[in-house]
Amino acid sequence: MVTRLSHFFLRTLREDPADAEVTSHRLLVRAGYIRRQAPGVFAWLPLGLRVKAKIEQIIRDEMGAAGAYEVHFPALLPREPYEVTGRWEEYGDALFRLQDRKGADYLLAPTHEEVFTLLVKDLYSSYKDLPLTIYQIQDKYRDEARPRAGLLRGREFTMKDAYSFDYTDAGLDASYQAQRDAYERIFQRLGLEYVIVQADAGAMGGSRSEEFLHPTPVGEDTFVRSAGGYAANVEAFTTVVPDALPIEGLPEPVIFDSPETPTIATLVEHVNTHLDGEYTAADTLKNVVFALTHLDGTRELVVVGLPGDRDVDDKRVEVAFAPASVEPATEADFAANPLLVKGYIGPWSPTGAILGEESATGIRYVLDPRVVDGTSWITGANIDQKHVHSLVAGRDFAADGFVEVASVREGDPAPDGSGPVSLARGMEIGHVFQLGRKYADALGLKVLDENGKLVTVTMGSYGIGVTRILAIIAELNNDDRGLIWPTSVAPFDVHVVAAGRDAAAFELAASLSAELETAGLDVLYDDRPKVSPGVKFGDAELIGVPRIVIVGRGAAEGMVEVWDRRTGERETVPAGDVRGILTA
Repeated sequence: MVTRLSHFFLRTLREDPADAEVTSHRLLVRAGYIRRQAPGVFAWLPLGLRVKAKIEQIIRDEMGAAGAYEVHFPALLPREPYEVTGRWEEYGDALFRLQDRKGADYLLAPTHEEVFTLLVKDLYSSYKDLPLTIYQIQDKYRDEARPRAGLLRGREFTMKDAYSFDYTDAGLDASYQAQRDAYERIFQRLGLEYVIVQADAGAMGGSRSEEFLHPTPVGEDTFVRSAGGYAANVEAFTTVVPDALPIEGLPEPVIFDSPETPTIATLVEHVNTHLDGEYTAADTLKNVVFALTHLDGTRELVVVGLPGDRDVDDKRVEVAFAPASVEPATEADFAANPLLVKGYIGPWSPTGAILGEESATGIRYVLDPRVVDGTSWITGANIDQKHVHSLVAGRDFAADGFVEVASVREGDPAPDGSGPVSLARGMEIGHVFQLGRKYADALGLKVLDENGKLVTVTMGSYGIGVTRILAIIAELNNDDRGLIWPTSVAPFDVHVVAAGRDAAAFELAASLSAELETAGLDVLYDDRPKVSPGVKFGDAELIGVPRIVIVGRGAAEGMVEVWDRRTGERETVPAGDVRGILTA
């Protein structure tokens, strides 16, 4: 049936929403696809649901081709499975928690690994039942501290999440590859450029982890790639560790006065004035104090030593110390630990000895991997207004371990030896994990193998952000007048506009709409009788159906205009030719 705009639930807006930060947010609201309900929460209107359904159908097609079966779980789930796996606490403030009238704890699911695992545990018991891959398309909930950019980072969002179940590692590899291949087909059909990057597994756990990122300047993720094919999120990037240097014959450390030099910049300026040589920030060792809050609520201070020419990357810090939450040490932390001399902190060994003095901070000290044995540094002396030079790693100080928190820079060597890396911004559109046996172990998912022995099932998890993809497609396909959807996901195949006020235009537009619908096209017909042609054209441009047929002044002669919004081409043709043009 032809959809008539005079009866369709749609109101377009002439002004941008005040809270719109990106183009997709602005146009999806103005064109009547979504409507804000709360920060990061949107209602879906008929146009939006049509586009969303098109994306979901492409996903369903490829999931079916990969041998996956669709199920559907509730979003409201009990606490117990998530408590068993530790994620009730691990998710922290990002989890929406609630209680029913009897006081039982529930959550709005951010992901569904636990209940998928329990479903298979309930129904399957033999290796003969495997491999199995099941999936759902379902809403997820995360209490984002700063929801932003419309659908790109919300508190409620739609995901496709699939889970594979195998009883051997080789089986997991095959299931993982099948899903990875399906993802490539999905994004190719959607017309989305993507880069597959190594990623950190985060709260999901598991071993192998890859993200599909769409390169875009508005992306929230930074990734690196080399000309030789290496690609990774900055969180997953690993530093190429330099070779250790010989220590024998190096000068002994010297403490020197360095008044009013609490920063790397002031320190470098001071030493270049008062010491022989030319020094840069790379010759200094900065020591940054973090406060970790562990899942049990305990608070721990950690000092990280890293080259002074490197900044700390917040995302790498978050990953390095997960699942603890991390923040910079506060003034209260320094006051409670007077041996931490702010602005003049230096390293100390795990045993507490530095420069022949005893340090009883009891605070864990970790180093950037570049601080290898034999490297010599200018750094704090743990004495107010004093630094030390010629302090040698492996001779004068050691550490409790190494940690990757320093920023990644253009030109850093790729860890696989494929050359220097460049940095780019991207938006996550899909993520595939080899979960392994983490969830199966926690929840007791075992099957009998060929020898009648119980073995723990190994799992994979595969997610695609449906609503995020919709927003990215909108972000990529628009002009200064409105949206321009790709044909694969457009809400309608053709938008017929009756632009004249005489009966001939409406009669021809109605008959042409019916003919196109009969030919298998999904038609939106603007039949509003008392709306000016200018308003109709403006709405057509804003809504973004890629092909528009205008029935106006030439209707009496049987002539119409076919307008391709993707190319901007407009052609006047006989009405009888339109069907062939649009179905070619």
